[in-house]
Amino acid sequence: MNKVVILGRLTKDPELRVTQNNVPVTSFTVAVNRRFDKDNADFISCIAWRKTAEFVAKYFNKGDMISLAGSLQTGKYEKDGQVHYTTDVNVEEVYFTGSKTETTEIEKHNDIDADMSGFMPMPNDDDLPF
Repeated sequence: MNKVVILGRLTKDPELRVTQNNVPVTSFTVAVNRRFDKDNADFISCIAWRKTAEFVAKYFNKGDMISLAGSLQTGKYEKDGQVHYTTDVNVEEVYFTGSKTETTEIEKHNDIDADMSGFMPMPNDDDLPF
């Protein structure tokens, strides 16, 4: 199974292009915070095709939070006699996760740890009625 799910922020505005065969495509990078190292992020290269590419280019901008699902796709090319390897997420699904302002305000005023947002802490085993 080859399935990738990412939640992060766009590093720049996506630009819609068209291939020689008139197929819409957009490439973009998503910055994803590391779970246990809040000071660092991974920058994930993504590529979307056809209607998904048009959707991303139309509705998302630099800094917007984006959630997507797809599959990993590897490739290689040769430049100046050296072989370069690539790894991209081939985007199949895209979801809105809130505007930059809304998400930042939620994170700023949220009392729950960012890793646990939306979840209630469980009581100790001694506190359980069974």
